[in-house]
Amino acid sequence: MDAQSEKVLAQLIRNARIASLGTLRDEAPQVSMVAFIHNGDFSAFYIFISRLAQHTVDMQKDNRVSLMICETDDGRADPQTLARVSIRGKAESIQNGEPGFTPLREQYLARFPESEQLFSLTDFSFWRITPKGGRYVAGFAKAFNITAEALQKTSQR
Repeated sequence: MDAQSEKVLAQLIRNARIASLGTLRDEAPQVSMVAFIHNGDFSAFYIFISRLAQHTVDMQKDNRVSLMICETDDGRADPQTLARVSIRGKAESIQNGEPGFTPLREQYLARFPESEQLFSLTDFSFWRITPKGGRYVAGFAKAFNITAEALQKTSQR
């Protein structure tokens, strides 16, 4: 991947606030919208979701997931040229009181201040998504398979 494509990917991840979360439901793909935060080095992504949601139930049964982060549609003639990345990974729950929960809460609230009320609800928890690999499309004829290591390297851009 060239340096400019790495820079676009890093900006895409840093600037996006929502992603599509892919899970398996009844042995078929299911996609939901989620708000997310991430480690500075892109080694993990975090979502704060209710255990009552279908995607949470799905992840409890099968922790293989995918996140798709896409550039915001700007009305261009060919939306297929929008930058996007699909990240395959494993999800694991982080409960309130576990190590690392408080810094995640602070980071999440800094990005989503209106979500303060969710932290008073007992059915919400963080889920860490650890990337295993994925596919990055930087635009027309610019597609790259990515590894977790490549994603972390990109974070330095």
